[in-house]
Amino acid sequence: MKPIHSAFITAIAGAMLAAAPAASAATLKEAAAGSHRSDANKARDAYRHPVETLSFFGVKPDMKVVEVSPSAGWYTEILAPYLMEKGTLYAAGSDPEGSDYSKKSAAGFKAFLDAKPEVYGKVQTTVFGPGKMDAMGPAGGADMILTFRNVHNWYMGGIAQDAFNAFFSALKSGGTLGVVEHRLPESAPDEAMKKTGYMKVSAVKAMAEKAGFKLVAESNINNNPKDTKDYPKGVWTLPPNYAEKDVDRAKYTAIGESDRFTMKFVKP
Repeated sequence: MKPIHSAFITAIAGAMLAAAPAASAATLKEAAAGSHRSDANKARDAYRHPVETLSFFGVKPDMKVVEVSPSAGWYTEILAPYLMEKGTLYAAGSDPEGSDYSKKSAAGFKAFLDAKPEVYGKVQTTVFGPGKMDAMGPAGGADMILTFRNVHNWYMGGIAQDAFNAFFSALKSGGTLGVVEHRLPESAPDEAMKKTGYMKVSAVKAMAEKAGFKLVAESNINNNPKDTKDYPKGVWTLPPNYAEKDVDRAKYTAIGESDRFTMKFVKP
């Protein structure tokens, strides 16, 4: 038998390395620290606590995870490399055949994914919206569904309960629903949920339980006691939106991002 030349071994090893997913991450911390994330997005970790939040929800690298309404992909940046090797990430976003706004949003998210195929090439894009909630992921087969700061949009659009019902159908028995949302004081009038961008914990819990979920844990990871929730343009007054632009910008910067509740539900 002829000896295998060391140069040949080196070449084979190099080829195997090149073929491996370059941006996969073994841990959530590695995913959050990845060079594919911008400095601006990483700066928001101090407010959004992605590693702690995802750890609280119990996400694992071999799970089938549905991220609902991923918007510009802030959490997708962390979930995609983490689930790349063993799991599957379904990004349930805007309908590319819907309204002009929906088409624009879908096109923007596609461009975001296409820009870094080494990170996002395995992300499965699905659709989530009015009349199109049944195909967000594998029917009855998802391990986890995650939604970050979206419930208020569905509530204002009159589809919040439909959304929770759809989540229940998409999850397998024992699957987890993780919710992060802007917190409205329980003493505030319910009408405020239709215009401020804040939601009551009790309202979200009621919708989830009506769909069939059981609340199993709550966390103060994303609490912000500086948030007074009484701004001219609702939650969008605070960073990162700064709806008032330069008016009192330093004041809102000092407050930081919104006070958010973090809830973990399970499908029995």
